[in-house]
Amino acid sequence: MLDILGEANTVALIGLLGGIALGLAARVGRFCTLGAIEDVLYSSDDRRIRMWGLAIGTSIIGVHFALSLNHFDSSQIVYLDRVWNPIASVLGGLMFGYGMALSGNCGYGALARLGGGDIRSFVILIVMGFSAYFVMSGPLANLRIWAFPVEYNATVPQGFSLLAKANFGLNPAISGGLVGGAIIALSLNDQAMRQSASHIVWGLIVGLVIVSGWLGTYWVTATGFEAQPIKTHSFTAPIGDTIFYGMTASSTEISFSVGSVLGVVIGAVIGSFSKGHFRWEACDDPHELGRQILGAAIMGAGAILAVGCSIGQGIAAFSVLAFSAPITFIAIFIGAAFGLKQLITGFNHSS
Repeated sequence: MLDILGEANTVALIGLLGGIALGLAARVGRFCTLGAIEDVLYSSDDRRIRMWGLAIGTSIIGVHFALSLNHFDSSQIVYLDRVWNPIASVLGGLMFGYGMALSGNCGYGALARLGGGDIRSFVILIVMGFSAYFVMSGPLANLRIWAFPVEYNATVPQGFSLLAKANFGLNPAISGGLVGGAIIALSLNDQAMRQSASHIVWGLIVGLVIVSGWLGTYWVTATGFEAQPIKTHSFTAPIGDTIFYGMTASSTEISFSVGSVLGVVIGAVIGSFSKGHFRWEACDDPHELGRQILGAAIMGAGAILAVGCSIGQGIAAFSVLAFSAPITFIAIFIGAAFGLKQLITGFNHSS
């Protein structure tokens, strides 16, 4: 495959196929971060957050089983190659969650809604992508680095399973199996969840897609001759990457991120048409659009500070048991809960 497609096209294809599955999960399986939080807080239905738990548990087991067989090396991935900054994780997570509530979507959700015909999501994605680049490598990059300096080559491993292996020699399959299995068991500890085949299947699929990204890009890096980053699906900086690639494709190689982003849209289009849900939608209220644009700007900046979004930190970082994952996920939840409450309270006051 590498000889025919080349390394860049191969990792893009891996991202594309995984992205299509994620797009289907969003439109057919209703896998959604903000939707899961709303269900828990306002509908007394926790099946979608349990579906999220299934995805996390599955990804942890898959990644750590591969680590134990030496089919994967996590030492150079973004969630583990630097010293964890708790303040950045909390602040960035709160910002991301709050911005997500204002926008009505995370980056992944916006891509899925765009695939369903929601033009508002296109605006959210553009603003979010530019906001991320603005903080990551644009005018605010130096301020970010000054406020939250990045320290590489940590003397202490930045993941729970890596720490257990370094200190106690614990095989990753054991640590990952115990943690991932416990999360899966907790997620299925509910009769309504166990009776919902759709929630279970799509939760497992999302977890396996995250694993496929890690293992696929690692395989290309280990087999090929060109240095390709080892990564999996995340949807903040990759949205900016896709915008940048769209403007410079003649001089820029395609990447896993571009394939992943395009794949989600394609999968969402397929899922929307299969369910009969595709329809063009626009924003009739300029105040609503302004709120969504503000939310997208906050969300993009927050994800860069937190080194990941609801998918990046919420599942991908969990899959390697990074220190940052649980704290960032809790911060995202709190930020989203505050934003949702503010929106609902504001609505009630106006009525």
